[in-house]
Amino acid sequence: MIPEGVRHRERLIAAMAASIEEKGYRQTTVADVVRIARTSRRSFYEHFEDREACFLALFDATNDATMEQIAAAVRPDRPPEEQVDQALGAYIDSVIAHPALYRSFVRELPALGQAGADRQLAVIERFAELLVRLVESGRREQPEIMARPLTMDTAIMIVGGLRELAVISLQQGRDVRDLRDTAGEPIKAILRATLLEP
Repeated sequence: MIPEGVRHRERLIAAMAASIEEKGYRQTTVADVVRIARTSRRSFYEHFEDREACFLALFDATNDATMEQIAAAVRPDRPPEEQVDQALGAYIDSVIAHPALYRSFVRELPALGQAGADRQLAVIERFAELLVRLVESGRREQPEIMARPLTMDTAIMIVGGLRELAVISLQQGRDVRDLRDTAGEPIKAILRATLLEP
């Protein structure tokens, strides 16, 4: 159950997550969400237009938390390859911690049409911006090693490719932890080629 002290909107979002983890998004109703959140339908509709709006808010909240974990994990004073391991590890840990949510995002977000597509694009861009900022932090700490900035285009390629690998792994029932190696080495190669002084 959701702690009483958490504000109503956050409680509703957490309740949506709990219901999805229990029985999936398609089977989740507004009634399920308000029951788990221990609040009223009226309160739900004060915060969200409908079930889909609450789902999109959960998508945002989950990705916000993942980005915070990644930012906290990366130490800009460490070697660049270690920073990649730190960022990738934090991302994979987040997916592993909430596999039902990530599977739901993969399956259900496209069904929300333009709203879902817009939200996916916005999140990819935000993850790419985070990657650019992390690289800049590393460059400030180690200008003698990391000679060039990371472009948004390259960051989007890395983020988009990693996301697709995670999506495919989830859909195929593979162990997402394997991405530490299969994704880590290509990402390091891209960063070596684009950032480091030859």
